[in-house]
Amino acid sequence: MRAMLLLTVILGMGAPCAFAQTAAERAACSGDFKKLCPGVAPGGGRVLGCLSKQKDKLSDACRQVVEKHGG
Repeated sequence: MRAMLLLTVILGMGAPCAFAQTAAERAACSGDFKKLCPGVAPGGGRVLGCLSKQKDKLSDACRQVVEKHGG
C-alpha cells in the first residue's frame, strides 16, 4: 500500500522512478528505469515490479532502493 501511495504522489510530480520516495532515490533509479523499463506504464506496482525482475542489471544504488521498497 505504501509503495502505491508513493507511486501516485511521485507520478504526479513526473518522476521517472515512480516508487522512490526521496530525490536521492529517484536519482539512483532514473537511468535504470529509462533503460530497462521504457514501455512500462506506471501504476499498480509495475515500475517496482519491472526493476525487481531485473535486479542483476540494476546499478548498485538502484538495487538498494528497490530492495528497500520490497522489490
